[in-house]
Amino acid sequence: MTNDKATTLLDRAKKVVRDREGPLTRDLLRSPGGYGLGQVPSRLKPDSTTSMVCGYCATGCSLNVHMKDGAAVNLSPATDYSVNMGMACPKGWEALTPLKAKDRATAPMVREGGKLRATDWPTALATFADRMKAIQREHGDSSIAFLSTGQIPFEEMALLGAVAKFGMGMVHGDGNTRQCMATAATAYKQSFGFDAPPYTYQDFEESDVIFFIGANPCIAHPIMWERVCKNPNDPTVVVIDPRRTETAQQADEHVALSPKSDLYLLYGIAHVLIRNRWIDREYIEAHTEGFDELAKHMEAYRPDFVAPRVGIPPRRIEDLARLVHEGKRVSFWWTMGVNQSHEGVRTAQAIINIALITGNIGRPGTGANSITGQCNAMGSRLFSNTTNLLGGHAFDNPEHRTKIANILDIEVDRIPTETSWAYDQIMEGILNGDIRGLWIIATNTAHSWINREDTHAILEKLDFLVVQDMYHTTETARFADLVLPAAGWGEKEGCFINSERRIGITKQVSRAPGTALSDFRIVKLLAEQWGCGDMFAKWRSPEATFDLLKECSRGMPCDITGITGYDMIDELGGVQWPLPAGRSVEKHSQRRLFENGTFYTASGKAKLFFDEPRPMAEPCDNAYPFTLLTGRGSSSQWHTQTRTGKSDVLKALAPSDPYVEISPADAKRLGVATNEWVTVRSRRGHAEARAFVTHIVKPGQVFMPMHFATTNDLTFPSFDPHSRQPSYKACAVSVSKHQVIGANPSR
Repeated sequence: MTNDKATTLLDRAKKVVRDREGPLTRDLLRSPGGYGLGQVPSRLKPDSTTSMVCGYCATGCSLNVHMKDGAAVNLSPATDYSVNMGMACPKGWEALTPLKAKDRATAPMVREGGKLRATDWPTALATFADRMKAIQREHGDSSIAFLSTGQIPFEEMALLGAVAKFGMGMVHGDGNTRQCMATAATAYKQSFGFDAPPYTYQDFEESDVIFFIGANPCIAHPIMWERVCKNPNDPTVVVIDPRRTETAQQADEHVALSPKSDLYLLYGIAHVLIRNRWIDREYIEAHTEGFDELAKHMEAYRPDFVAPRVGIPPRRIEDLARLVHEGKRVSFWWTMGVNQSHEGVRTAQAIINIALITGNIGRPGTGANSITGQCNAMGSRLFSNTTNLLGGHAFDNPEHRTKIANILDIEVDRIPTETSWAYDQIMEGILNGDIRGLWIIATNTAHSWINREDTHAILEKLDFLVVQDMYHTTETARFADLVLPAAGWGEKEGCFINSERRIGITKQVSRAPGTALSDFRIVKLLAEQWGCGDMFAKWRSPEATFDLLKECSRGMPCDITGITGYDMIDELGGVQWPLPAGRSVEKHSQRRLFENGTFYTASGKAKLFFDEPRPMAEPCDNAYPFTLLTGRGSSSQWHTQTRTGKSDVLKALAPSDPYVEISPADAKRLGVATNEWVTVRSRRGHAEARAFVTHIVKPGQVFMPMHFATTNDLTFPSFDPHSRQPSYKACAVSVSKHQVIGANPSR
């Protein structure tokens, strides 16, 4: 779009909205914080430096943004922030670049004659409301749904979830955090009584034994790995992963277990600990429930029984248990290798159980610690109003519904009494015709959802698809009937919550292009168009919304009523929850949970959960003899490359073509050399990729990065029964040498 055309649309939108919508909409367009059309940043001086948290991963680094003439021109990592202490990964250094991409969505777009065409905001708002209401009238309230994200401030998440469910009557809405953190959240809720990661990053530097299970922080969370490297205790680092990852290469020990055999291994370790009485009996009796049942269940998991199922010698299992026993401060860290599994919740709880029965929790350098993926996945887990009611409350609890209704000044019967369908159930609902209208915000479903070919077919079944995003070129936007242009990180304000529960602030340091608006303002305008705007009069701005959410958190484990506002968060270098009213903290304070051994269950004791291991849903066979592993392939790329793909620097730091790691033995048998094109097939589709022959993977296994869309042409739609998180990490594939050599056959 030309600048002249963008200006014309801007003027027209301002005029039409001013004439049609009255003073409330005019206030929405003019208010500070980057939420108005072409609004200049209002909180900052034109030539200054300000700090804000990064908008990529959940490490939550602080970046110094340098301003000139009212716009961000450069950035550098903050040296005085307790999270990153002057460090930044490649993505952080390039965080401003995606804002300047040529394919930014700069005006609303409506599909006409099969093509998306630019329009104005009044038309877009009316189109949204008219078509969604028409679907509801014909098919009922539950026929429209939304899919949210862990990439936007939690004030925007909360407003979105509240407007969709309380105002528009949507029954079902979930977030893309289902793809990364549902397992950890479910495991913590069941074991601790609340979704409560217990640690602080200082624990990386205070452990003497560190286990990484299905985690590769060297690539996925490099600043966390830097914290490990700063540990003065010369810790023993153990990596449990089928693949010899970058972290495994740096570790003291790499346990190359068979794919998805984690539960057997962890039960084997627990068996040895209990058998040898290498447990903290005093802590168990005072602070846990269910140990006798756990001990009985673990009797069967002798090392000689477990070893052939895990693919390592029995003595290795004994040695791992001894390491736990002899460590004074043992910490266990996991991420997607555990979470994205057909039995991820019980695997996470097996980790939690080992920490509990050995007393490795609540003390410095200990803990069963889930590393979060997205920048605001924790904010989504607490405040998105998807599968939990705001502030960690429950939709099916009458007292919780009454409390939230009173705080928000709405009728209690506006709050659903049932929990939403999960992401996969929403997708299944579309396939079955139960859901016909879908609103997708800041996520790229057409790339990231499991079994991509079926995902595309599902999206095509919708009567009406709305995509709200920074870019009009995402795989998902190509299916949209309506595209709403959204401001990105750095073009609006709000708060993120990182992996260690630290609330950090993000600020507007740049104008959103064209007529793009923040997600907050888009949702406010849609509420007004829908006719429910009065319900959200208190939600005047992100900071006013923060105050509402504080009240929603009152009395809950995540209570943040002691935070006075954005300035306090900024001045203290972030604030970890909980912080109830009347409690103070020092700048850059580090606080862990459960130091007193009291948990959030009714009894105050942690619960020990276990189950029989289950086989993978799709084992290998003669037709598909390889196990496909997936994961992050580069510290310079992120998720579906929607943003990182805009940076020439980041693209230069990672392979541009899809690639597949294959062992030398398998490559020799197939007659494949590094850089040759191969075809990887599953029962669902195929992918063309360059071969990378390496000892990083074992024979019988191959690895492809998740950043390439074609990887999800292969993945198997298997889900954990407790968290409903997809099992992206393992499926059966074949690999064959492609007939076309030296060129990408897909081009």
